[in-house]
Amino acid sequence: MDKPLTSAQRLIFFKRLQTLTNKIHATNAVDQIMLDLTADICDLFDCDRLTIYAVAPDGKNLISKVKKGLNSFKDIRLPISDQSIAGYVAGHRETLCIRDVYDENELLQVSPQLHFQKAIDQKTGYRTREMLVAPIIEAKTGQLLGIIQFINSRHGDPFTIIAQEGVKELCETLSIAFSQKSKNVQIPPSKLNYLVTEGIVSIAEFETAIANARQKQLDLEDVLIDEFQVHPEQMGHALAKFFNVEYESYRADRVVDIELVKRLKRQYVDETGWLPIADEKGGMTVLALDPEQVKATRVVSMIFPGLPLHFKVTTRREFKQTVDQFFGQTANSGSVDELLSGLEEDDEESSGTSSNDVSAAVENELVKLLNKIIIDAHQQGASDIHIEPRPGKEKTLIRFRKDGSLTPYIEIPASYRNALLARIKIMCDLDISEKRKPQDGKIKFKKYGPLDIELRVATIPSAGGMEDVVMRILAAGEPIPLDKLGILPHNLKRLKDVVDKPYGIFFVCGPTGSGKTTTLHSVLNYLNRPETKIWTAEDPVEITQKGLRQVQVNRKAGMDFATVMRAFLRADPDVIMVGEMRDKETVSIGLEASLTGHLVFATLHTNSAPESIIRLLDMGMDPFNFADALLGILAQRLAKRLCSNCKVAYQPGKEEIASLLNEYCAELLPTTEFQQGPDAAKLKVLKHWMRTYGDEKGQLKLYRAQGCDKCSGGYKGRVGLHELMVGTDPVKKLIQEHARVSQLFTAALEDGMLTLKMDGIEKVLSGITDMKQVRVVCIK
Repeated sequence: MDKPLTSAQRLIFFKRLQTLTNKIHATNAVDQIMLDLTADICDLFDCDRLTIYAVAPDGKNLISKVKKGLNSFKDIRLPISDQSIAGYVAGHRETLCIRDVYDENELLQVSPQLHFQKAIDQKTGYRTREMLVAPIIEAKTGQLLGIIQFINSRHGDPFTIIAQEGVKELCETLSIAFSQKSKNVQIPPSKLNYLVTEGIVSIAEFETAIANARQKQLDLEDVLIDEFQVHPEQMGHALAKFFNVEYESYRADRVVDIELVKRLKRQYVDETGWLPIADEKGGMTVLALDPEQVKATRVVSMIFPGLPLHFKVTTRREFKQTVDQFFGQTANSGSVDELLSGLEEDDEESSGTSSNDVSAAVENELVKLLNKIIIDAHQQGASDIHIEPRPGKEKTLIRFRKDGSLTPYIEIPASYRNALLARIKIMCDLDISEKRKPQDGKIKFKKYGPLDIELRVATIPSAGGMEDVVMRILAAGEPIPLDKLGILPHNLKRLKDVVDKPYGIFFVCGPTGSGKTTTLHSVLNYLNRPETKIWTAEDPVEITQKGLRQVQVNRKAGMDFATVMRAFLRADPDVIMVGEMRDKETVSIGLEASLTGHLVFATLHTNSAPESIIRLLDMGMDPFNFADALLGILAQRLAKRLCSNCKVAYQPGKEEIASLLNEYCAELLPTTEFQQGPDAAKLKVLKHWMRTYGDEKGQLKLYRAQGCDKCSGGYKGRVGLHELMVGTDPVKKLIQEHARVSQLFTAALEDGMLTLKMDGIEKVLSGITDMKQVRVVCIK
């Protein structure tokens, strides 16, 4: 029950309220005075937080304009509906005083559809309890102008009767202030009006941004993006609406056609603000900062006569990024046009010019061109650069491998191919006259450019007298912490238990590029302590760690894996990591080291954990020694990760869940538990899914790829799928008996192993990837 208030308390309250309303009436700068007075209003109504919403121009939404206590959040936008408390008050135009917004029964008495929006509480950790919410209505017309919302009374009880009376008087004052503001204040004329009309920024914020831009001599777009957190995409849509053309965002994966800019100079493009970005069957697409002005000058039609033109608009920041993409991102590299214009246009084959002569004549231009390709590949997160010449006068295609897939990057005219390949060979000390045999080499890029990276180069003769080149980027990096490697909690605990053992041998297996070295370095980082001596033999050393003694294998100098490992055994190691075990001698030395008190880690090129055991035994390993030494085997694959920016959640139907369950349980088919009771086993798995991945209602949620400007087809980055087989007693016994793969597989499953596909399905249920990508890498 509310405590009765004395007449003196009532008098003091309304006297303070009158003082506030006088201040509100006395100024035209409503937004500023409201910001100045929110603390006083909270003190008067004895509450923690205050939010004032205005009705959006569309009349269907509320937008927060004053927020005390929520400074870390931008405008809150709520629909006028029963789905939120403020939305209900706006729709029904009645004041609500709620004791506890988390009490579903209390909300149900108001409206069956009424819910409290918990998102802000979840993000901030703040617990909303009491709430007093009232509508702001214009007296003459009855038009809804906004909502005022008080949150959490400081005394912990519901808001008092006097507060409920006082809020009505305050709303009357605010309605007059709101009406006056709408008559006196006009939206500043600008191509960015859309930002104001859609409530992305307030009028006051927009005016402040204009003032800041003038004062600091900055572009208005930059001020809005940097100081008012307007997203470039919102800015782009505002421009698109103003110019009535499509908005084109910056795309890092854009395939650059250098022929489009051969007749343009970088300085001209910067000054005129337009750039051709695509030449397709339907016509040429032109990106512009001001499409109307560019159309009026007709300069594009003069440079590219006879082509239908399609204009698109973008922000200044994204325009600069796109221009950088076409002309080169480093200041000293020059534009692609300038780099290529220094090379001979004549076809090398017809002129009979040798690659040696060409490379000597255009060395400076080729160095800059190659530097640009390597820098762009590194900045876009590519792992490999593929240079693919074609016979005759066809262009040479350059592609980047990103997240496991190849994407086209640029095409080089045929007349440059020999010079480019010769320059690559010179950079990695290969024989430029040898075109009939494959060659391998390395480029230490620090000698030629601004990046401290190494490239492993392979040249391969291809049809038509051509030579393909593949360059793998070996960027030096820090190890990923073991807990952040994306291993499921079940597997992570088992893995830590295994690698904490003082001696034994542990393998990571999988195809090339599946992240084996990354995983091993994460394990070494977990074990890396001052009292532990760790030696690694790698080819090449990609990841460096303090405290590790790392050796680069050099077969030409007689430093192969076996030789380096023998040296390690004389160097007092605690832990040894071998980059690759591909022959009997290396495996034998590793096995010997593990049996003499050392912890040994190695990689293998095998498909699954049980198959790795058979492969090693077939190499001639003694089954008893191998069984004694084996700690475990981790098989690994990399699947594409769903883009967190654009992935779309959906509720899977019963058929889809049943399909997932069947696919998951098909892996469990050999186990005794599944054979004895398949239905009970399936039910057990389903309960585990609901318990681990279900929401509050016990329902599963999946995600599908959509695609945005920040990803490639809805995917960005990759996630590891893991199959961990631990060397338990039943497994060791089977190894000693030289058992078949199927027997080892069954024993590992019964010991708790998840297969690659099972691990992948659990990551699908976690919303990290989808089944399409899991099936791509789990081919069994």
